[in-house]
Amino acid sequence: MEKILIVDDESSVQESLNTILKENYEILSATDGIQAVEIFHEQTPHLVLLDITMPLQNGLEVLRKIRESDTSVPVIMLTAANMVKTAVEAMKMGATDYLTKPFDIEELKLAIQKAVKTRELESEVKLLRSEVQKRYSFNNIIGKSRAMQEIYNQIEQVADTKSTVLITGESGTGKELVARALHYQSIRRHKPFIAINCAAIPEGLIESELFGHERGAFTDASSRRSGQFELAHQGTLFLDEIADLSLTTQAKLLRVLQDKEFTRLGANRPIRVDVRLIAASNKDLQVLIQKGLFREDLYYRINVVSFNLPPLRQRKEDIPPLIKHFLAKKAADSGLPLKECSKESLAILIQYGWPGNIRELENVIEQVITLSSDRVISPTDLPPQIKNQVLRNTLQHQSIAGELSFQQALMEFEKELILSALGKSNHVQTQAAQLLGISRRILRYRMETLGLLKKAHMTSSKETKECPTANKLSNRG
Repeated sequence: MEKILIVDDESSVQESLNTILKENYEILSATDGIQAVEIFHEQTPHLVLLDITMPLQNGLEVLRKIRESDTSVPVIMLTAANMVKTAVEAMKMGATDYLTKPFDIEELKLAIQKAVKTRELESEVKLLRSEVQKRYSFNNIIGKSRAMQEIYNQIEQVADTKSTVLITGESGTGKELVARALHYQSIRRHKPFIAINCAAIPEGLIESELFGHERGAFTDASSRRSGQFELAHQGTLFLDEIADLSLTTQAKLLRVLQDKEFTRLGANRPIRVDVRLIAASNKDLQVLIQKGLFREDLYYRINVVSFNLPPLRQRKEDIPPLIKHFLAKKAADSGLPLKECSKESLAILIQYGWPGNIRELENVIEQVITLSSDRVISPTDLPPQIKNQVLRNTLQHQSIAGELSFQQALMEFEKELILSALGKSNHVQTQAAQLLGISRRILRYRMETLGLLKKAHMTSSKETKECPTANKLSNRG
């Protein structure tokens, strides 16, 4: 139950307010300013009803002391009709609202409900901002490699500057995560962070998206629309895949960065903005400059500070902590028990090339968690394409190094293909042969040649002992 502190030297007002509010609130009372400040610090009420005219200390002095220690608690001033100017002064000092005596009961209740609700919403917003800030702290960017440690140091050094930043790296390396870390570690953290994927917006709409438009600026412009530069005022605008902007839009973007102002489509008056720009690209912008596809002057304007995010295959020591992080995250999101990787599975995942980088790793972990029924993730739970690539790379390395003959390498690869097909088909050989694009007769011949038929027979025999009906079923393959 919320606590309301009533501060008024008139006993009739105290009694009246107490009668009206006691059913829904815990009531605290003070008859002068000094007592009010003491009770406020001791009891921390959720709202204060504060009379302006009181002995010892008037309401404005009490309000000032309350605001020195707490800027969020709502304070509603109670005033006589001839002191409205003083009430307005109180509003300038941080009062939430004011009511004139004698006040209407319903008006009082509505004012209190509104003030309490507003404080709750402000607390929620503050909490959400805090959580977002924690989430995008550079400490939450997973990676122990030397390359990532250098990224952390750069973020710390650059976050609080006004410099434009260019982040480069392959798709899926976490460019937007770094951009958000830069924003939420900066003095702009309480202002908007707006992200735009330039590759996802049609050429005919990108200028309207960035700069906004006036009504009638083009055929479908039925009303005025603010652009993302305007919405990001005093905050950060993140332009992902900036290389996909046309040369015309690049020229307009350069003008905004130089002049710190822009004009909506169809308007005549420029709008000044204070926006920090962070751009990202998975393409080599210098190559595009040579081809005439990217403006050199814009490149130097956005490349004041640069980050290059290395692909996951170049920082394999980061794979185990990333896997641990995604396992915990997906378990929490789905409400499923926390799983872990076996040593064999972890070894395979570390050896894999990860062309899709961190994004691909996260998707694979989600797939494995969803499809695996065991607490420990084994190699059989991993997607076939990962195991096959690792096997090919391993066999190729061993063959070139002279540790394995060419014929042995081919046989090992063939074994893995057949075992993978059998696993997918629940060891039904006819289905496994179809997956491989061969006949069942050829499959059985290759299994016998590779020593897999005996292994399959032993597995089948074991299943037969455990389940008498398995003997009939095993012959259906």
